[in-house]
Amino acid sequence: METPHATADVERFSFTDQGPWILDPDLIVWRAGIDELRAKTRIEGDALARPPKVPPIARLLFTGVRLGGAIAAWQLFDRRKGGSESRAGISRRLRKAFERLGPTYIKLGQIVSAGEGIFPEELVAEFRLCRDEVPAVPFEDVKRVVEEDLGRPLGDVFSEFATTPIAAASIAQVHVAKLHTGEDVVVKVQRPAIDEMVRLDLRAMSWISPKLIGRIPIAALANPPAIVELFADTIVEELDFRLEAQNMLDVAQILAETGQRTVICPRPHPSLVTKRVLVMERLHGHNFDNVDAIKAAGIDMKSVIRAGMVTTLEGSMLYGVFHGDLHAGNLFVDDSGRVALLDFGITGRLDEGRRNAFIRLLMGGVTNDMRTQLGAIRDLGALPADTDLDAVITDLGLDKPPKDPTQMSAQELVDDIRDVVKKLTEYGASMPKELMLFVKNLLFLDGAIAMHAPDLDLIAETFQVASYMATKHGQRLASETGTPMDKEIDLEGFKASFGLDNTVESLTYADLQERRKIIRERFEEHRKTQRRRLLRRK
Repeated sequence: METPHATADVERFSFTDQGPWILDPDLIVWRAGIDELRAKTRIEGDALARPPKVPPIARLLFTGVRLGGAIAAWQLFDRRKGGSESRAGISRRLRKAFERLGPTYIKLGQIVSAGEGIFPEELVAEFRLCRDEVPAVPFEDVKRVVEEDLGRPLGDVFSEFATTPIAAASIAQVHVAKLHTGEDVVVKVQRPAIDEMVRLDLRAMSWISPKLIGRIPIAALANPPAIVELFADTIVEELDFRLEAQNMLDVAQILAETGQRTVICPRPHPSLVTKRVLVMERLHGHNFDNVDAIKAAGIDMKSVIRAGMVTTLEGSMLYGVFHGDLHAGNLFVDDSGRVALLDFGITGRLDEGRRNAFIRLLMGGVTNDMRTQLGAIRDLGALPADTDLDAVITDLGLDKPPKDPTQMSAQELVDDIRDVVKKLTEYGASMPKELMLFVKNLLFLDGAIAMHAPDLDLIAETFQVASYMATKHGQRLASETGTPMDKEIDLEGFKASFGLDNTVESLTYADLQERRKIIRERFEEHRKTQRRRLLRRK
């Protein structure tokens, strides 16, 4: 079959230069009523995030047994080993428990797996297995879902359909196929009967999450109810593939409008998309974590990582929409250095008020305007509306020279963190759900730098990205926020976030990793000291 030149849709969307079909949004069957569907789904997610009067007792007990069993087994067999072996043991047992508990907990594991630099590396490494090594659904179940949703026998639509998936994740699995018209496609098929389980888990989580506020300081800052709300928003939306297909179009259009043609999206099929089945263009490239193949192809990964940062910033700041689930399993890199985004089940979406606050937060960050940053954080919901911003600055010592954590003792590090957490908790601070997806993407990019460009100068790179945004979009952002863009870029605050004073001119990622290693060793030293003290008391 001759592949058509898809010039019409490439002008409007960031797709491959040649595609298996040409998309005209006005003629796509499954887009009918898509905005109403998204609004209805959001209302349903909000309802599921509200604590029920009576929780699903059976599901709560089952969850308690699974997680409690994992922790008990760790205490019996792994805890006494100490250090990395102990952390690896609890990580492995929790990952297996999450997989047995089903899609909602697997999705939580996927979020943890993107937390390089935040969660213990053993936990991150183990939970990466939740990305694409989830046990597959039997092919007979896949065939039944496809035939029910498309309303036809499988063989009437596909001339070939692989019985073994190329990826199996929490909500769905993906199969390679070929249409009777000759196009090579991939077919995303939802796992059967997950709706009820997801809703039971969300009801259980929404019932217990308010009871965690204030119990553990870090849980208070993480805002458990907001995490549940994020789960509800994302997972309920992921359960309808028509919304995911529309997300693909939205992101592809933003990439085209901002001129970011080094990042592309697959084309969804114009008619073969339903609630549980998504047929899309098959893209090819190197897996993002295949470092050797990417190096052999001579791809400039610094440019790739920069494109990832810029596209996330432009999508969030200019349009309030960005891919919300970046990780290695969702990205291909072709030999020309173009990045293919995959899996659009989760997108970040900011309303106008929060988008405005988000712009001010990032503008304040690159101009070292602490009060603007705090005001934006407050307007995003991380601080109560009546918070005295000047008092926060004083209480947290944000107006003082930065402390270098590598020069602090283990006890000083612990005391400093406890003091900050205590003060933030007293102010009623929490992590707003709108920032969670953005932060998760930043954590992925952090890990991408470690993997592909450890010699990248973070200070110079940040300055370059900030300069690009100011030059290309500064006038528009200033008019939308009412904030003049006449301040020079000042990375003193950026440097301070790493405990560096303003005289430091360069910080490679390898340098940062070494600093993190020192801090981890200090915390491990503190943990061992505390353990020895407890043993002496016994």
